[in-house]
Amino acid sequence: MSFDINVILDQLPAITSGAGVTIMIWIVGTIAAAIIGFFVAVGRRFGGVILDKALGFCVAVLRGTPFLIQIFLVYYGGPFVGLSLNPVPAGLIGISIYGAAYYSEIFRSGFMAVPKGHIEAGECVGLTQGQIIQRILLPEMTMLVLPPSLNMAVLLMKETAVLSIITVPELTATLSAIGAQQYAFVEALSVLALFYWALVEITGRLGRLVETKLTRFRFFNA
Repeated sequence: MSFDINVILDQLPAITSGAGVTIMIWIVGTIAAAIIGFFVAVGRRFGGVILDKALGFCVAVLRGTPFLIQIFLVYYGGPFVGLSLNPVPAGLIGISIYGAAYYSEIFRSGFMAVPKGHIEAGECVGLTQGQIIQRILLPEMTMLVLPPSLNMAVLLMKETAVLSIITVPELTATLSAIGAQQYAFVEALSVLALFYWALVEITGRLGRLVETKLTRFRFFNA
């Protein structure tokens, strides 16, 4: 058997469309996950014991169950509670909620890493909780949470492949269909692997660039 590149070239429009869906779900889902995770971390940090325990339980459940099961529950279990979703919205919700649990722990660890003396100093000069978060916690925790946040973004990128299970027309589903129809599984899976590898490399390089710029900004503004 030889690698037939024509199989891929003939299906290039469908592959491009699938790649676009994958990238869209990944970017939108990751941004939503980071935003939700941040507010969960803030709620656990400043919302009192009861809210901390309630949110902590939800985070533990989401982190302790496979994403595959969660996406099945969102898509197939939704109609039982009056929530009937198309595959793409269900995939976005699933990625966002799953990622939010992990991002909340990343941000919570960042909050805890900020010295308490800095927070107490802010309270002494009359800063509100919102001002303390904006002026003290966020600037100091940014560099701490950037590497694990990027790693989480990469993990969520790879999890988009699971969405093919609920018929989301992303790249894995597209290439799997092409492989089955054309009996070209090697070609299809090779393109899929190269796509994710390239996306991981691009994300890593952009992350290092952002980290370098933030380091320089902090140095010159110290």
